[in-house]
Amino acid sequence: MKIAFVGKGGSGKTTLSALFIRHLAASGAPVVAVDADINQHLGAALGLDEEVAVALPAMGARLPLIKDYLRGSNQRIASAATMIKTTPPGEGSRLLRVRENNPVYDACARPVELDSGDARLMVTGPFTEADLGVSCYHSKTGAVELCLNHLVDGRGEYVVVDMTAGSDSFASGMFTRFDMTFLVAEPTRKGVSVYRQYRDYARDFKVALKVVGNKVQSQDDIDFLRAEVGDDLLVTVGHSDWVRAMEKGRPPRFEYLEDTNRQSLRALQAAADATYELRDWKRYTRQMVHFHLKNASSWGNERTGADLAAQVDPGFVLGEELVATA
Repeated sequence: MKIAFVGKGGSGKTTLSALFIRHLAASGAPVVAVDADINQHLGAALGLDEEVAVALPAMGARLPLIKDYLRGSNQRIASAATMIKTTPPGEGSRLLRVRENNPVYDACARPVELDSGDARLMVTGPFTEADLGVSCYHSKTGAVELCLNHLVDGRGEYVVVDMTAGSDSFASGMFTRFDMTFLVAEPTRKGVSVYRQYRDYARDFKVALKVVGNKVQSQDDIDFLRAEVGDDLLVTVGHSDWVRAMEKGRPPRFEYLEDTNRQSLRALQAAADATYELRDWKRYTRQMVHFHLKNASSWGNERTGADLAAQVDPGFVLGEELVATA
């Protein structure tokens, strides 16, 4: 299952992403965690020392390797250099699986040992001084989008992505790549404004969206969120001594997380798992192609000097059956 955490900056989405990753890993599920936020804090939230987190290999810096591997023997793609962030897979493309070992994971993923289980962590890489004035962060998250386009995941497998803050997620088609999107919202007017933007943008693409109310202190906070987001409110999370200790770099064992918060994490997993039966690989592939053609005509063809529409394999549909025949 592919799961995104989104929300306003400072809403606590990285903290909740990390808690959810810990919860999944503790259950024994295979997890690939991806930090796609411009502020790279997921590694630290998972317990890595700051110097270790900073030294994680950046996906954006390894984009040529990623493209070359995913291209495989796909005859519709003239060269890896003509691949862009939205290039869809076709016959001959190499696909990624959650449980496997492959050159992309070897180059970009690092195991994170948690006190209950483990996860693979991948990061887009920080926005550096060299990028100032000449680049945008979406050029880095393009590596994540390309990998998601080539990912085949199954029941009981999880890819959890900590997305960039606010409505920046809509600067690419990546917001349609997920089975479930959890929007973390504080009980404030600013907190729910991002929800409204996401709801309105996502509606036409049938994006599954649930709200996680965070930093909730009273019944009045819960009532406010319920009035603003209605049935999209899935769970709420209040103060956590465990989280406060984690933020100080001294997390207790995960088994000591408060029962109410453990129940909330179980509810998140149940909501994500419930979307499995609703999967529509044809629609998923069609949306992938839709955004690829938009990017091709707006900038991709000119930048690469190729007709990127020709990369679309009209008979190809991404799906789990491809894993069985590979």
